[in-house]
Amino acid sequence: MLTRRSLIAAAGAFALPGLAGAQDQPDLRIGLAFEPSSFDPHFHNTTPNKSLARSVFEPLVFQDERQTVRPGLATGWRLVDPLTWEFALRPGVRWHDGAAFGADDVVFTFERAPAVPRSPSSFAGFIAGKTVEKVDDLTVRVRTAEPYPQMPIDLSTFGIVPASTRGATSDDYNTGKSAIGTGPFRFGEFVRGDRTLLLRNEAYWGGMPPWRRVIMRVLRSDPTRVASLLAGDVDLIETVPTADLARLRGDPRFTVTSIISNRVIYLAMDQFRDESPFIRGPAGEMVRNPLKDARVRRALSHAINRQALVDRVMEGDARPASQFLDASFFGASKTLGVPAFDAGLARRLLAEAGFPNGFRLKMHGPQGRYANDTKLIEAIAQMFTRIGIQTEIETLPPAIFFTRGSTGGPGNTPEFSMIMAGWGSAAGEMSDPLRNLAATFDAAAGRGSSNRGRYANPAVDAAIDAALATIDDTARSAGLARAMEQVSDDMGIIPVLYPLNTWAARRGLGVAARSDEFTLPFHVTRQS
Repeated sequence: MLTRRSLIAAAGAFALPGLAGAQDQPDLRIGLAFEPSSFDPHFHNTTPNKSLARSVFEPLVFQDERQTVRPGLATGWRLVDPLTWEFALRPGVRWHDGAAFGADDVVFTFERAPAVPRSPSSFAGFIAGKTVEKVDDLTVRVRTAEPYPQMPIDLSTFGIVPASTRGATSDDYNTGKSAIGTGPFRFGEFVRGDRTLLLRNEAYWGGMPPWRRVIMRVLRSDPTRVASLLAGDVDLIETVPTADLARLRGDPRFTVTSIISNRVIYLAMDQFRDESPFIRGPAGEMVRNPLKDARVRRALSHAINRQALVDRVMEGDARPASQFLDASFFGASKTLGVPAFDAGLARRLLAEAGFPNGFRLKMHGPQGRYANDTKLIEAIAQMFTRIGIQTEIETLPPAIFFTRGSTGGPGNTPEFSMIMAGWGSAAGEMSDPLRNLAATFDAAAGRGSSNRGRYANPAVDAAIDAALATIDDTARSAGLARAMEQVSDDMGIIPVLYPLNTWAARRGLGVAARSDEFTLPFHVTRQS
């Protein structure tokens, strides 16, 4: 039986878009909106890091622009038995230092990826429960305790590194000492918060990369990023500011490309402490944690005017969210609608929960991680205040926010009472956000790795597990949708909106818009 992600992928030649027959091109200069925190491909499971790593460190399985899996460092895969997947590795691939790629490198990567010290959000969820073994130099088998149709998807989410770098630290990657991959580009320079230089891999197995050098500059300020494009200082920018979309679309010197994102902007709420650190009563007194009551969480959701956020904050460059992924993605519910904006209902729910006069809340979020993130959290805070929840905000640099929001509290628990954050589905389907955002937190099992409110429902866990073990696509999609509907019934996490991923480039360049937000230089081509 073939699954959506294909139990057996066709082996044979494979070249990345823009590489086969590419002409020799000069430098490509890219303006990044978000800062990669490390060159270590396993340090942080976050989009800026994964996007950067993908040009250098390749996974066994590739994803195309819509996140459909394709052969990568593995030319094909098959089920040996219901619990065992076999992956045929691509022959003739060389690491950037000239050594041959093989099964030992895959086995080592499985050991390293989930165990990088001080990771704010690890890759453990994609590796936990899997046992990998070398069959021969170009074959590996991966076993699980239960049938697991997600295997090719999971193995598309992290890059393979050479076994020869055993013991390397994240700093060794950042300096280039251990930054050895198989990808179309190799390490040139990494200056955190400023720039990255990638150099063409002249011996790349997939064909000659189109650009001799790629210079990626971190331009977090929206006006600065657009000004750099207009001045010709960069050739391409990601995350086009919504305020500049109309101008750039109307300027014949540039092209603008968009696609709906696999990301949801959401609110996570403290559901594990009886007294939450950033919540007080109306007069500043200590109160029981209101966020543990589903009626309060539902009131917060109804207090949000999502369409107003899309229209006024995102200037149309987003869609209101009903769940963790837009309904066009695999495993999304077809019945969940966008929660209605109803301030009156929100106040009644607060009163039913024992908070007729509301409470005081401090909400936290990242500063400069997502498009218009500060404006969004400010607008949401105002909406909460209107229903009687006196809300103030604090935004922090992303690295600080995610660390404190994950392990900053007592006993390495999340520090904050409520956060606004985003989650992009590495798998391009509902299993990924369910497993990472909604599954009960279990560090050892790699579940709930970004469940920063510690929402927990055994029925949801069971529904996720059942779906993940279902081979038939139709049944698995329905199972994932049911799990999402249960999370929605609990209002365990509040979905807010789906951004559109938007790039702008000087005319003459073609950019492959990707639902995963990755800005990949080998997907940028010169057009006639």
